Amino acid sequence: MDFQHLTNIAIEAALAAGKIIQKYIDKDIDVATKIGGNTLASLVVTKVDTACEHIILEHLIPTCTTYDLGLLTEETEDNQSRFEKDYFWCVDPMDGTLAFINKHPGFSVAIALVSKEGIPYIGVVYNPSTNTIYTAIKDKGAFKNGKPWQLTQPKSFLTYVTDKTLSNSPNQDKIKDILHKKVKELGLQGYQEISGAGSVLNAMLVAENTPALLLKLPKEEQGGGSLWDFAATVCIFKELGLQATNFTGETLGLNAKESTFMNQLGICYASFKSD
Repeated sequence: MDFQHLTNIAIEAALAAGKIIQKYIDKDIDVATKIGGNTLASLVVTKVDTACEHIILEHLIPTCTTYDLGLLTEETEDNQSRFEKDYFWCVDPMDGTLAFINKHPGFSVAIALVSKEGIPYIGVVYNPSTNTIYTAIKDKGAFKNGKPWQLTQPKSFLTYVTDKTLSNSPNQDKIKDILHKKVKELGLQGYQEISGAGSVLNAMLVAENTPALLLKLPKEEQGGGSLWDFAATVCIFKELGLQATNFTGETLGLNAKESTFMNQLGICYASFKSD
């Protein structure tokens, strides 16, 4: 499998989708709903989402034939090919649709190549607001705008990255307790919050703002992110040597048979070393 060649194609696809997003950034867009989870973010969809998916698939579908790959993408019904092929593309054509609708710069394009066993081999994330491309290939390192990604020096405080503000989170007391304990454990001066982005860019914000933490507490309801929200960023985080796990620190399985949703075991992304 030529992972570098496939990465180059994924980059081209992400940039093409990004151009579509950039065209509509300042325009009012009609919003529709789709079948999703129990959160508003998982239910909204626009013509930009579908246009991005269309152009991404123009790039990726030929590789599915050439390399015998499966395909899973947010705006198309799961055809189960991810269980039959050795590898499958996992695509979020525009993550952070809610942020896009609200004209908040928290949206991005995410493309990953994942093995049947749920291991990400390629991760590509494009932020059209800043024209930043993040990429990684398993065991080959992580890159930012084509150069090896060097993390910034840690700040003296912890950054908590979240989609909903902490004050609007149903588990805010539990989260605050976790944050206070982590601040004390790391010898930091306190914590600050960055909120409003989608899951993909939130992960990138964790890596960009060391030391930082993103949490999704386990819950029974459908929602809280799907495979395409995490596959690309898990690959990037692994290559950076950072934590991208479930809530209890175990490996994220990125090809579960039960559902594409990944809410049951929770999510934890962290950009610090912890004992």
